[in-house]
Amino acid sequence: MTTTAPIAPPNVGDDPPSRMPPAQSRATLVGGVLAVFLVVLAATDQGSSTVVKALLGLALGVTLFHSRFGFTSAWRQLVAVGQGRALQAHMLMLVIAVIGFTVLIANGSGLFDTEPRGYVAPITLGLLIGSFLFGLGMQLGGSCASGTLYATGSGHIGVLVTLTGFVAGSGIGVANAGFWSGDGAGFVKLADPFSFTADIGTVSGTVVLVALLGLIAVAAELVIRRRRPPALDTPPVAVGAARFLRGAWPIWVGAVLLGALNVLVLAVSGRPWGVTSAFRLWASKVLDGVGVDVASWAYWDGRAGLDTGLLTDTTTVLNVGIIIGALAASASAGSFALVRKVPGRQIAAGLIGGALMGYGAAFAFGCNIGAYFSGIASGSLHGWVWAVFALVGTWVGLKVRPLFGLSVPRPTDAVC
Repeated sequence: MTTTAPIAPPNVGDDPPSRMPPAQSRATLVGGVLAVFLVVLAATDQGSSTVVKALLGLALGVTLFHSRFGFTSAWRQLVAVGQGRALQAHMLMLVIAVIGFTVLIANGSGLFDTEPRGYVAPITLGLLIGSFLFGLGMQLGGSCASGTLYATGSGHIGVLVTLTGFVAGSGIGVANAGFWSGDGAGFVKLADPFSFTADIGTVSGTVVLVALLGLIAVAAELVIRRRRPPALDTPPVAVGAARFLRGAWPIWVGAVLLGALNVLVLAVSGRPWGVTSAFRLWASKVLDGVGVDVASWAYWDGRAGLDTGLLTDTTTVLNVGIIIGALAASASAGSFALVRKVPGRQIAAGLIGGALMGYGAAFAFGCNIGAYFSGIASGSLHGWVWAVFALVGTWVGLKVRPLFGLSVPRPTDAVC
């Protein structure tokens, strides 16, 4: 989720706490007011379950910002320079989510009378193509699905460009959904859905998943020792209790919290954390508002949401919460900055990268959150396949970045 170079954390990991920038009181106040407004609006419009979802979204935004938890950067670091620390954090996050998901789904009941169900999908040609396009788009747009939200909340105009392309690409994906799903010509099923926990067994399947995640963490450690990349730079931090609101959190803290928060999202809403379905809804509502007959498209055939308010959509509530939570967190840390000057080629890369991610996610059963994070946490094989082909897209994306004036990490880089 880490973004492109113009918005990367400053290279000041060894600065003393006194070098921390001062809190931005006005921006912090704006973030706080927006957070209260979101919670109050959720309470008056929808009720207690939506209030909890709004609070979870805010918590996700704060966690994503303070831990600078990356998907785009983690894969770029691994492929480009052999730095696997962030990937190891992914594995910790996934272990926590796998165990929590398994317990909730096996129990059969969550909060607010929900019945928790994971994301389990078949292996299709669209999954392979879509995840590849997503990985490529991440490296051009400089961010992933969740990264566009928290970086936008942090004030980075360059990522707002990527988010715009993301929503536009999602709209194109909705328009072409009939081709890639159901009886469409592009829907080629390569394998039926497979769930480690459902098809192997709840306990044994969970053990297999945790073992696989552990093996990947060990493999990442071996890559680190063989390639000896420089240690990752970190943003400045405060000391003591102030660290909760000021500066960076250790990446393992972000991993633990994100894993637990996804479990809570599943418990509260009955389904795991996702991001891109809201982008498809937003694009559809915009097109519907300008007179396009979106309702006749295959994507909306029997699917609820197009004619209802945005606050009825769980993913929208979480997404808005992430943006506001990141705004408040970045301002309190003195890191909120409206980066206004964005080079033309970077704008092009952001729009193209965002569009590739939005379009690819529409038929790859989601993004780095819905397909990779929540898919693997749900025990589904498709989440693993998504990760493999997104990594291939990442490799290609690193080759394409220079065409847009974007840097390619060198083995001596500590930030990439």
